[in-house]
Amino acid sequence: MSAVLDHHGHDVHDHAHDHDHDHHAPTGWRRWVFATNHKDIGTLYLLFSFTMLMIGGVLALCIRAELFQPGLQFFNPELFNQFTTMHGLIMVFGAIMPAFVGFANWMIPLQIGASDMAFARMNNLSFWLMIPAAIMLVASFFMPGGAPAAGWTLYAPLTLQMGPSMDAGIFSMHLLGASSIMGSINIIVTILNMRAPGMTLMKMPMFAWTWLITAYLLIAVMPVLAGAITMTLTDRHFGTSFFSPAGGGDPVMYQHIFWFFGHPEVYIMILPAFGMISQIVPAFARKKLFGYASMVYATASIAILSFIVWAHHMFATGMPVTGQLFFMYATMLIAVPTAVKIFNWLATMWRGSMTFETPMLFAVGFIFVFTMGGFTGLVCAMAPIDIQLQDTYYVVAHFHYVLVAGSLYAMFAGVYYWGPKWTGVMYNETRGKIHFWWSLIAFNVTFFPMHFLGLAGMPRRYADYPMQFADFNALASVGAFFFGFAQVYFFFFVVLPMIRGKGEKAPQRPWDGAEGLEWEVPSPAPFHTFENPPKLNAAATKVIG
Repeated sequence: MSAVLDHHGHDVHDHAHDHDHDHHAPTGWRRWVFATNHKDIGTLYLLFSFTMLMIGGVLALCIRAELFQPGLQFFNPELFNQFTTMHGLIMVFGAIMPAFVGFANWMIPLQIGASDMAFARMNNLSFWLMIPAAIMLVASFFMPGGAPAAGWTLYAPLTLQMGPSMDAGIFSMHLLGASSIMGSINIIVTILNMRAPGMTLMKMPMFAWTWLITAYLLIAVMPVLAGAITMTLTDRHFGTSFFSPAGGGDPVMYQHIFWFFGHPEVYIMILPAFGMISQIVPAFARKKLFGYASMVYATASIAILSFIVWAHHMFATGMPVTGQLFFMYATMLIAVPTAVKIFNWLATMWRGSMTFETPMLFAVGFIFVFTMGGFTGLVCAMAPIDIQLQDTYYVVAHFHYVLVAGSLYAMFAGVYYWGPKWTGVMYNETRGKIHFWWSLIAFNVTFFPMHFLGLAGMPRRYADYPMQFADFNALASVGAFFFGFAQVYFFFFVVLPMIRGKGEKAPQRPWDGAEGLEWEVPSPAPFHTFENPPKLNAAATKVIG
């Protein structure tokens, strides 16, 4: 890799050593409450999202405990529906999205040679807005009538009949949406205005590219969600009838508005994962990323196409055949740029000098399981098949393959890959591999049987089921508990030792195939990096895979 120079012609590597690790760093609680440093805010986001992952995970295990055998074991159906609704809301808005924003905060300034994010105080506000939102969301269990129980999609007319917790949920969604929009504005301005001299857009790391596109998606669709839930609120309290048929409204209109947000949202939760995998695979294959430009164009294509496929979630609502055909073909079309990415990763690995440290294991696991999730999605794209599979466990299996084995595995890969740069400590490789295999096997034991349950007609969000579904449900429940404990193991035996500095000291460049500016600073990354922006050599064309 070519040398990376700053404005004065000094090597960035030497330059970074000038900064003491605690240079200008505030201490104590003020450091975190008033944090404006992108690394501290990234850390806060990641810790918050892991906490929410654990809360959402406990709700998931309550669901699986109830479904372990037929009959009502532990919870009445109303509480069961509250668990399913809150599990979805907490995982999507509290765990997956904030975690990716945490990665963006930590890595984007380091990858593009910026000293920090563009709007440091807004960055602080966008994080702290999530805390009251999360408290309000979780506290809705203790409100009269219990938590919202309308499914995570918050469909009318159920939402019009819920107790006061629905209003708390709506307010919480508004705060989380405002946080997302602020974070997105920050990311876009940072990437477009603060790149190091010489780093053109087409030399940026793929993670920065995927986040740039994701941020535009967020700004486009979060106000749509805000509109849908605000209309729900006015229907509930101010006498409007947007979604109430009694006043001339239409519940199906809510579905259209929600999914116009919801489908791009699915890609918001997976595009940053694509970016992370596109960094990790070349590092461990010791090759440049195959087809960098096609990856950028494929990511942009996915983002654009995501706006024209929303009603494939609604084939069962009585759509005209012409509409069904349009959304069916559009959905099949969006599989093309996604497949381009998978072929590019495979071509990057082809004849590379591959080693399988934990980040690479999770990256390969991601490609394998995400591809399976993609194929089940293509099955659901067929309108006549989807009408049969709608609201069955087949759909649950499909989106968990995409979101758990997709988003979550990519995040695990990212923690193992960049964690040594964050903490200055190498994780324990044996424990990392245990975490990977434990997670992979338990995940598949949990969610693979759900395809068969769905094909056999078992509906989702039911607390009870007939005897013929008992065996696969028991298997899925056992797998779910094993999967949950794997993540507890990950936190206590992999993450905590790294945070506490227990372990072998990480070198500046722990992976010999890794390229990018983030590896030009010491490990752990100093509190302030790139105070003078680094300047990429003319020779440094595509220094970043």
